Amino acid sequence: MSLPYTILILFIFSTSSSYLIPLAHSKIARLGISSKTLKNEPDGSTQKVDESDLKMYYFNQTLDHFTFTPESYMTFQQRYAIDSTHWGGAKANAPILAFLGEESSLDSDLAAIGFLRDNGPRLNALLVYIEHRYYGETMPFGSAEEALKNASTLGYLNAAQALADYAAILLHVKEKYSTNHSPIIVIGGSYGGMLAAWFRLKYPHIALGALASSAPLLYFEDTRPKFGYYYIVTKVFKEASERCYNTIRNSWKEIDRVAGKPNGLSILSKQFKTCDPLNGSFDIKDFLDTIYAEAVQYNRGPNFWVAKVCNAINANPPNRRYNLLDRIFAGVVALVGNRTCYDTKMFAQPTNNNIAWRWQSCSEIVMPVGYDKQDTMFPTAPFNMTSYIDGCKSYHGVTPRPHWITTYFGIQEVKLILQKFGSNIIFSNGLSDPYSVGGVLEDISDTLVAITTKNGSHCLDITLKSKEDPEWLVIQREKEIKVIDSWISTYQNDLRDLNMPV
Repeated sequence: MSLPYTILILFIFSTSSSYLIPLAHSKIARLGISSKTLKNEPDGSTQKVDESDLKMYYFNQTLDHFTFTPESYMTFQQRYAIDSTHWGGAKANAPILAFLGEESSLDSDLAAIGFLRDNGPRLNALLVYIEHRYYGETMPFGSAEEALKNASTLGYLNAAQALADYAAILLHVKEKYSTNHSPIIVIGGSYGGMLAAWFRLKYPHIALGALASSAPLLYFEDTRPKFGYYYIVTKVFKEASERCYNTIRNSWKEIDRVAGKPNGLSILSKQFKTCDPLNGSFDIKDFLDTIYAEAVQYNRGPNFWVAKVCNAINANPPNRRYNLLDRIFAGVVALVGNRTCYDTKMFAQPTNNNIAWRWQSCSEIVMPVGYDKQDTMFPTAPFNMTSYIDGCKSYHGVTPRPHWITTYFGIQEVKLILQKFGSNIIFSNGLSDPYSVGGVLEDISDTLVAITTKNGSHCLDITLKSKEDPEWLVIQREKEIKVIDSWISTYQNDLRDLNMPV
């Protein structure tokens, strides 16, 4: 899940106008570390990262790790990067920090992820970053065109195959650096955070521990949370400004009222300066919905997005009388920027990454994101599993398996089960992240630790640090690295007890 600084954005796209999932079940949850569409800096720039110490490699990866048919032995080139600048070396069994890629390109991850780079020198660690199959340049079948062509080629894109890829590469890295006893800590955010937790559980002989940042491990049909994604979106906006919240809440009926007029869609297109004529009020409502969701999910400094939106909505400009939709549009401009026109499909472009994630969302990563009665900033439209399955089946020709993740990874009754066999996982969540409703928010044992912050947004703890970071974020990151350091120290002591070289 490209779960963008998600990474996570909510989107719809189709290759033809005849296919459209209705609003009640239209949201395909895309997990990502950062927003790929919106940027946090006022000028749209991103923080510059020095990548001169990174070396890029390609690993000859197996297409299918779990069958022995002739086709399964096909291979593809999987991209990964290594930074050995601060590594303490094989003789010291110095640790390896491995970032497990999510539904994004390696380039995007390297630009957003700071946890490894910031803590590598402190731990004398080798840094490894691995790109997820079917994303970025890691394309089976020779090209994105072939890999993403249909269900037959996309069928090799799933979490279990991705974890096996990571296992193969990490073992290869240890062999490459002749470091059999260097402990590996896997790190991931959003969907990648889920992968990190699952990797520790499925491959404990490879990974000593895992940091699972903003990982909605419990946001599935069998473990559906009491409150959903849009409950947090509503809560954050309401706490930021009651006036802003009420304006947004009242806007949906106003949009429908205007759309119902003669030439109403043309009026709305002009009101919101859309690049293309609207086909229905749904187009602008879905666009606005995503604006608000992104603002909350990636609400971080120095220019906090929810405050930017609400300040614009609440403003009283001189010499002008604002109506309700004027205010809503002002919020769009504040977040997206002043443009000649606004593409209502800007969050839903059919990029290769989006196509791949749509497949994963329509096969096994089925998250029941809807608009429940508690989500009072939005019209009620609960998630409809039947309609979701029908839509995915119509588009891909295969039926989603909404219970497969919980069957394969066994996350039902997480406290009861994990305390019996799990260990060395940090579940980190910001409680202002809409996906925190599906996160592990309480300690399960002494080594299965939940670290939460009231104001944290999606994957904020593993992004690049800044001199403007609030104290609570600095403290959160320090807690995480201390836990990881304790795992490594215990492991090194175990090596000594076993008379292995340290």
